[in-house]
Amino acid sequence: MSKLQGQNQTGTWVLIHLLMVLSFLTGKYTYTQAKQKSLRNPFTGQPAAINEGKSIFRTQCALCHGIEARGGLKGPNLTSARWTHGDSDDTIFRTITEGVPGTQMPANNFPPEKTWKLIAYLRSLSARASVSALGNRVAGEEIFLRKAHCSQCHMVNGHGGRLGPDLSRIGASRSIPYLKDKIREPSKLGEDMTVGLWWELGLPLVYQTVTLVTKDGRRITGALRNEDTFSIQLMDQGEELLMFWKKDLQQVIHERSSLMPRYDEQRLSEKELQDLLAYLDSLGGP
Repeated sequence: MSKLQGQNQTGTWVLIHLLMVLSFLTGKYTYTQAKQKSLRNPFTGQPAAINEGKSIFRTQCALCHGIEARGGLKGPNLTSARWTHGDSDDTIFRTITEGVPGTQMPANNFPPEKTWKLIAYLRSLSARASVSALGNRVAGEEIFLRKAHCSQCHMVNGHGGRLGPDLSRIGASRSIPYLKDKIREPSKLGEDMTVGLWWELGLPLVYQTVTLVTKDGRRITGALRNEDTFSIQLMDQGEELLMFWKKDLQQVIHERSSLMPRYDEQRLSEKELQDLLAYLDSLGGP
């Protein structure tokens, strides 16, 4: 009799555990549904909210992403539909509020309403940003590797130089107008003037051209890699990484000109430029 009671008790506990698991899964599913439902932007397409979102962006985000959100010194282009960390409303909401670990995108403690208005503004930019590359991607890759010699300074998917920025995901992070400006006029501050703002704030710009003057008068020019109060690191044009203590230098000059050459129409025709842009736009895409 006791054996039968033991079996009955065991069966009862198994049933209880099954009911608990089922209840947990059902609750989790309901919570996920509710969460997804709550993460729908209530301000999509509303002009007043979009204008508020624009003001929020320009005061909180433009320093990194550029005043027009086409990509800036630290942040990617936000005017396309290609978002590296997810392009649904709920994933964009999480990217803004939680940040992206391992990147320079910080978490933000904006109120939900402020975040949604910011997203509404960014969505309005995506709807207007319909510029596409008109050139031949394959021909553009040839120009990148050979005629323009871009790969001497820029790396793509592990191949190329290290003096300039890695371009492996440049198509997902920068708009075509931005890339065109940087190819034709690499030293131009740009219409958003965020580079000038970084200089005014005294913030170091990675890849900025820097000239160091040593105590004995030697001048060393290269691309900035890191700088603090006491030291500075740069990569010279031979791709040698150098570090100096500022106390050993006579002068540190942060140049406003780029090491990258200008590609005017004599060096790169409009057709060749369009081909190069088509190749760059394909990098980092879906």
